[in-house]
Amino acid sequence: MPPTPPPPAWTQDDRHPPRHTDHWLSIVDGAPPTHSAAFDPAHDLRAFRSALGQFATGVTLITASGPQGPAGITANSFASVSLDPPLVLWSPAKASRRFALFAGAQNFAIHVLAADQRALADAFTRSAHAFDDLDWAPDADGVPLIAGTAARFRCTTHAVHDAGDHAIILGRVVSALRSARAPLVFHAGRYGNFAGQD
Repeated sequence: MPPTPPPPAWTQDDRHPPRHTDHWLSIVDGAPPTHSAAFDPAHDLRAFRSALGQFATGVTLITASGPQGPAGITANSFASVSLDPPLVLWSPAKASRRFALFAGAQNFAIHVLAADQRALADAFTRSAHAFDDLDWAPDADGVPLIAGTAARFRCTTHAVHDAGDHAIILGRVVSALRSARAPLVFHAGRYGNFAGQD
């Protein structure tokens, strides 16, 4: 089955103190709006964010080596692209203070966070350098690899494409790791857990 394209990304950095989740999809002024008819997203950004928030995603932590040492950023814009060659993508916001670091990184890792790792997601929304007390080690390229996540993909940058107020970063996966841990889920401005149906 071909991969499903992702919704526009959210990423967060220290300019945007977290509420329950990232600023990009959170509803900040009361209940989310409802619409019984189609609307023009260019004229109702709040409703557009709410509609995008109906798409449930996982939560990832992207890491790379920066000029001030290891760096990370929380994002839900991860998606698979191709099996042959093995390609994935994520989409950082240009407004992020961390954009230049990650858009310019030649090597990076995508960590799929487990259900009990919300604190880790929150920590990297506040700071790019929240590695204290984490079980991590650099790979041969200096990219931080964090232990204990649901999955991990080590990547080299395959291409970077302009995409409005975001960029689309394509990564070629050079190694992957999968655990049996359940994933952290994000939907409608809230974190949650996945419950399968038989």
